[in-house]
Amino acid sequence: MHTTLHLLAADAPAQLLPARELMAFTLASHIILVPMGVALPLITLVMHYIGLRKNDATALLLARRWSAVMAVQFAIGVVTGTVLSFEFGLLWPGLMGKWGDVFGIGFGVEAWAFFLEAVLIAIYLYGWRRLKPRTHFLLGLPLPATALLGAFGILAANSWMNTPQGFSLDSQGNPVDVNVWKAIFTPMFGPQYWHFVVAMLLTAGYVVAGVYAVGWLRGRRDRYHRLGFAVPFTLAAVATPVQFMLGDSIARQVFQKQPVKFAAMEIVWETDTHVPEYLFGRLHPDGTVSGGIKIPQLDSILAGFSTDTKVTGLASVPASDRPNATQATIAHWAFDIMVGIGSVLLLLALWYGLVWLRHRRPPGSKWFYGSAACAGVASVVAVECGWITTEVGRQPWIVYQNMRVAEAVTSTRSTTLWIMFGLVIVVYVFIFGAFLTVLLKMRDRWRLADALTDGRPVDAPEAVTPYGPRPAVPAGDAPSSGDGGSTPSGGGGA
Repeated sequence: MHTTLHLLAADAPAQLLPARELMAFTLASHIILVPMGVALPLITLVMHYIGLRKNDATALLLARRWSAVMAVQFAIGVVTGTVLSFEFGLLWPGLMGKWGDVFGIGFGVEAWAFFLEAVLIAIYLYGWRRLKPRTHFLLGLPLPATALLGAFGILAANSWMNTPQGFSLDSQGNPVDVNVWKAIFTPMFGPQYWHFVVAMLLTAGYVVAGVYAVGWLRGRRDRYHRLGFAVPFTLAAVATPVQFMLGDSIARQVFQKQPVKFAAMEIVWETDTHVPEYLFGRLHPDGTVSGGIKIPQLDSILAGFSTDTKVTGLASVPASDRPNATQATIAHWAFDIMVGIGSVLLLLALWYGLVWLRHRRPPGSKWFYGSAACAGVASVVAVECGWITTEVGRQPWIVYQNMRVAEAVTSTRSTTLWIMFGLVIVVYVFIFGAFLTVLLKMRDRWRLADALTDGRPVDAPEAVTPYGPRPAVPAGDAPSSGDGGSTPSGGGGA
C-alpha cells in the first residue's frame, strides 16, 4: 500500500488527505521566509549601528541593501501568510468554529504585528538619505520588536494547540469560561517561543552569511564581503549553542507534557526504562524497528538523566489516539535530521569561535567557507524538520486530546481540494520565482553601481555612504533614471 495511505485512518473522510497536503505545502513554503522576516531586521540594525558608531560606509551600505531585501521578503511573506490565514477557515472550519474564541487572540496579535511591521519597514526604507542618521536608526529600532510580536501571536496559537488550557467545556462539549491569559501562556508556550525565535536568528544569520561566503569562495575578498559575512555569521554562531540548550529543554518539556508525541519522535513502542535511542530507523505497525543505529539505554538518559527513567511508549494509548507507524517514523526522521544539522552547525560555530579567539580573525580555510555557504540551506532544512516534528508528532489531534484533525476538516469535495492544491502550487512557483528574480536583479544593479560609482573599481563598494548627496557617475555609463542602478543602493526602496 502506498505510504500516503498509511497517513490516514481507515475511516478518515476523503477531504482529509488533500486538506492536509495543501496546508503542509503552504506552511512549508511560508516558513522558508519566516527566519528572514523575524531576524533580518535585527541583523540589519546591528550592521546599521556598527556603521553609525564607527562612521563605517561599508556597514551602512550593507545595512541599506539588507533593508531592501527585508522589504521584498516582507511583501512575499504577506502574500503567503494571507493564504495561510484563509486556509485556517476554509480547510479547518471545525477548528476555528469551535475553538476560535479560545486561541484566536494569537492570530489577532499577529495581524497587528504585521500591520506595524509594514509601517515601520516603509519608514525605515524612506529614511535613507532623507533623515538624520541617528533619527533614522532610532526609528528602525522597533522593527525587531514587531517581528518578535508577530512570532508571539503565532506561537501562542500553536502552543495552545499542543497543550490546550484556559477554558471549560459545557454539557454539549463547547468551550466556555475562556481565560485569555491561560490560553496564551500555556505550558509549551515558553519553550516553543524561545526555541523558535533563536532558530530564526540562527537561520537568518547563516543564510545571509552564506551569500558572502560564496562571494569569498569566488575570490571577492574586499572588506564589503568580509564584513557582510562576519556580522551575521557571528550572531548565528553565538545563537547556535544557545539553541542547542533550548532544543534539549523543549524535548524534555515534550517528554513531560506530550509523552505520546515524544514516543513518536523517538519511535518508542512499549513503556519501559532503559530505553534505547535509535538514530533514524523505521517503526513498523507491530512495534518493531528496522534499520538505524541502536544505542542502548540512551533514550532514557536523554529524557531524564538516568537509565531508570521510564519512557511512555506508543502502545500505552489506543491506536486511534496516537500517530501511526508511518507518522511516527516521519516525526522521528525529521527530529533526527534537525538534531543532526544542529550538531554540525554547533561544530562550525565552535570552529569559528576558536579561530577568532586565537587569531582575532575568521578562519581562512576554503573548507570553512564552503561549510558556511551550506549552513544557510542546512538551517532552513532544520527549521522545516522542526515544524514537521511538531505537527506530525501531534497526530491525530489538531487540538491535543480535544479535537481530531478529521473532526476539523472541511466538507468540501476532495476533488475540489486537489484542484485547489494544484493551483496553489502553480501560483507559489510563480511567486517564489518572482522573488528570486527580483533578488537577482537587485544583486546585478548593486554590482553595476559598485563598478560605476565615482569611477571606483568593483572591489571598493565600501567607499560610498548611503547618507548625504548621491554621488556622481560617468555620464556615458549611467543607467536610465527609472532603473535606479546608478546609486550604490539601487533597488533600495528609498
